[in-house]
Amino acid sequence: MKAVRFHEYGGPEVLRYEDVELPVPGPGQVRVRVAATSFNSVDGNIRGGFMQGPIPVVLPHTPGLDVAGTVDALGQGVTGFEVGDPVVGFLPMDGTGAAAEYVLAPVEVLTSAPRSIPLAEAAALPVVGLTAYQALFDHGKLAAGQRVLINGAGGAVGGYAVQLAKNAGAYVIATASPRSAEAVKTADEVVDHTATAVTDAVTEPVDLALNLAPVAPEQLAALAGVVRPGGVVVNTTVWMPAPSDEGRGVRGIDLFVRSDAGQLARLVGLVDRGELR
Repeated sequence: MKAVRFHEYGGPEVLRYEDVELPVPGPGQVRVRVAATSFNSVDGNIRGGFMQGPIPVVLPHTPGLDVAGTVDALGQGVTGFEVGDPVVGFLPMDGTGAAAEYVLAPVEVLTSAPRSIPLAEAAALPVVGLTAYQALFDHGKLAAGQRVLINGAGGAVGGYAVQLAKNAGAYVIATASPRSAEAVKTADEVVDHTATAVTDAVTEPVDLALNLAPVAPEQLAALAGVVRPGGVVVNTTVWMPAPSDEGRGVRGIDLFVRSDAGQLARLVGLVDRGELR
């Protein structure tokens, strides 16, 4: 089969399109015929060699943590799927990725793909959708009636986070540049961060501040000041620790997304019901 791999760390030029052996599924594994993968910032950081500590990979390495495709073969002991089933999943970060014609996946990371959109488009859901979901609900404990600030909402994670927070009944303040206005149009308030400081725009404290933007350290630290006492700051730019304010009980949480097929199935359900774009 064909695959895209890199044999050494570096920029995009280290990627090679080459022939590799067709993988054979072992116990508990599913071979997926790939319809699409996606490339997230973490894929670029792994390729650049910046994640060798937390995410060690074996070279040559095939990138692509997201997969959408059809079940092609089942390993021993696999149940719940049949050959030909459309599936999506978030592959193990330190394993072989889906930038190939076929990929092996642990059965526990897969769920049925959305039926309402083209299969290839579903590859844009797992990593970023789960990041948004876990930030809001696992770590932020967001509930109906609460206020949430999503800083850097114009990107892929932010687009999902705005929709998920609104679906949960929260009041959503989103920061984005004018070119990203379409991605955040369902928010209650949209702040143009290129024209207004976020801390000036938030006039009433929020229960949760979710930071998705690579802002300056002082801008990140200032987010704790717009959170009510007892609230939380969840941060995805983990090279800068999430700010906290112990005096007011504001907690700072650094998010490392994890694969969760149950949560991914909930996101798929929202897509098929037309509640998540």
